[in-house]
Amino acid sequence: MAMTHRKAVWVMVAAAILWSTAGVVSRHLEAARSFELTFWRSAFNAGALLLLPMLRGPAVLRRTLAGGGRALWLSGVCWAVMFTAFMVALTLTSVANVLVTMSIGPLLTALGARWVLGHRLAPRTWAAIALAGVGIAWMYGHEASGEGRQLLGTAVALCVPVAAATNWTLLQHLKQQKAPPDMLGAVLIGALVSAAVTLPLAWPLAASGRDVLLLALLGVTQLAIPCLMAVAAARVLSAPELSLLGLLEVVFGVLWAWAGAGEAPSAAVLGGGALVLLALVANEALALRTGPGGASAGG
Repeated sequence: MAMTHRKAVWVMVAAAILWSTAGVVSRHLEAARSFELTFWRSAFNAGALLLLPMLRGPAVLRRTLAGGGRALWLSGVCWAVMFTAFMVALTLTSVANVLVTMSIGPLLTALGARWVLGHRLAPRTWAAIALAGVGIAWMYGHEASGEGRQLLGTAVALCVPVAAATNWTLLQHLKQQKAPPDMLGAVLIGALVSAAVTLPLAWPLAASGRDVLLLALLGVTQLAIPCLMAVAAARVLSAPELSLLGLLEVVFGVLWAWAGAGEAPSAAVLGGGALVLLALVANEALALRTGPGGASAGG
């Protein structure tokens, strides 16, 4: 189905909102922790991604997994790293350190599009990247620490924006081909790899029945559905736009935690979130004013 730039932006915004629900849902878990949370979430993600194409017949799943070649598997590894490294980093360092590290994602994506694909970046895109990065650093930087064990956690967290930048740049490269492959199967590969890697680390499993239900909800609505939405939006949006819009996950995550778990944000969180929203709205407004040609120039 053809998708306009405007519709792709809203699809990516919706994906970021769904991604942002992980924090508030995890606050209501009873016994599942760390690697077990990651395992169940990735396992239910994989189950949903297996079921959706099977509803249209086994041949659809076979074609999806067979048509992407090496690019499909590279994207799958990127998704696996993104699914797993975030949770692992949280076991080693604070949420603040992880999010500050992840805020460099748009910059890495923009540089990847520039160096790997040779794309020129519009000034508005550079300005939005800088402003959004400042906003997230403001939100969490006052709590960040770089001592001892937390340095390892920061290094693990760095895997998330690196994998995301690689993935968005790869998807942008593929969409320029005459017959781009269907990359939805890469999300399934990522989920399977993440579940397989974290199961031994999560054993013995301790989640209650309520935990499993909540993690099933996360696997389907917080990973499977929004990741497929992001892949669909990637067929239209530039890699830097995808990465910038993905930062909304941080902003909405704070709001969900405030509304659903009673974690009131500080003044720094509110001010930084306002900068992120300003950067995203300004970038997309300028893209829509310049039309499809101007929008693509941003990547």
